[in-house]
Order: sequence, then C-alpha cells, then structure tokens
Amino acid sequence: MTIEEDDISELFEESPGLKAVAPFLKLATSVHWFRALGEDPDRRTVDIARAYVDALGFPEADPAFLADWEEAADAAENTEINSPAWEAEEQLRAALTDDALDVLDEQTLEMVMTHVATETSEAIEQAAMEAAQELRIFDEEFVRAVSGAAVQAVYQATLAAITGADEDHPFVLRFQLFEKGRWPIGVIGNSFLIF
Repeated sequence: MTIEEDDISELFEESPGLKAVAPFLKLATSVHWFRALGEDPDRRTVDIARAYVDALGFPEADPAFLADWEEAADAAENTEINSPAWEAEEQLRAALTDDALDVLDEQTLEMVMTHVATETSEAIEQAAMEAAQELRIFDEEFVRAVSGAAVQAVYQATLAAITGADEDHPFVLRFQLFEKGRWPIGVIGNSFLIF
C-alpha cells in the first residue's frame, strides 16, 4: 500500500485521532538513536527507567545499565517471549490497538502505522549500523536486535499517540529511553536491563 505524502498529511489534519501522530512522527525522525549505548546514565534516564518498570507493573525490577555490548547481546538473547514483562507489554499493545480501532477504521490504522514505520525505519537502521561501527561491534544480529527494538518502540508509541495515552504510559516512557540514546532490553528477573 503506497501512501501519498499529501494524503497522509491531510489524514493527520482531518482525523481527530491522528492529530498527535504528525508531531510524534517529526520527533521520531529526529531522534539521535543509540548515541548513549554503554555510557553511564544521567539522573533523568534513571528516573524514566524507574517510571517505566513501575508503570508496567514491575516495581521490584531495578534499572541496570549495561556497559558492554556483549552483556547487552547476552541479555537480549535471554529475554523470554511469554515472560511476565513481555505479556504485560502485549496486553498493553492489544488494549491500545482496540482503543485505536475505536477512533479509526482498521485500514486507516494500518496505513498510518505503515507510514510511520516507513518514515522511521531507515534512520533507525542507519543509526544502529553507525553505533555498531563506533562501538566496534561486528555482529549483524546486534544491529538487527537494536533496530527491531527501536522500530517496535516507535510502533508502540504511535499507538499511544493515536489513543491519547498519558505521559506516564509505559510505551511513552520506553520511547523516551530510546530518545535518550539507549536500548531498553527488557525485564529479566528483578532487573530492567538497558544498554
């Protein structure tokens, strides 16, 4: 499905449920992805990470910032599908999708999500490759993992924008960690692992 730029702009302006998508898309295309991987976090980044696990329902999970890409790769490999945190995110995604479908028809929602993914995925992949080069990471799986996680975060945050989710929604907070140049890997045990 190809989307003409004028058509999507008009759609963003005309649909009350999509008014927040255009500013979010502008933000998402200007993020400096992965610029702080492995660095010590600032106080604001720690606060966002803490708020994310609290909002997701895992207040016992402490943010743990990984300094080494091999630790990050190991953590990503050990993040289980169907873990409680993954299930919580899936339930949130399903709920937001249902809420979005109250505002938009399925075809429009699919068109908008495709447009957002198209507009952001190339910049995300390019930033992942640049980060890998800078960190001397010669692992294509790593690039795919960080790119995939960022694209997923954009998808989730777009749903949050469409539905008017609050600033303390887990998907908004997770996207903010990417804005800070991080890769939030996931909750494993009592740790929220972030590279």
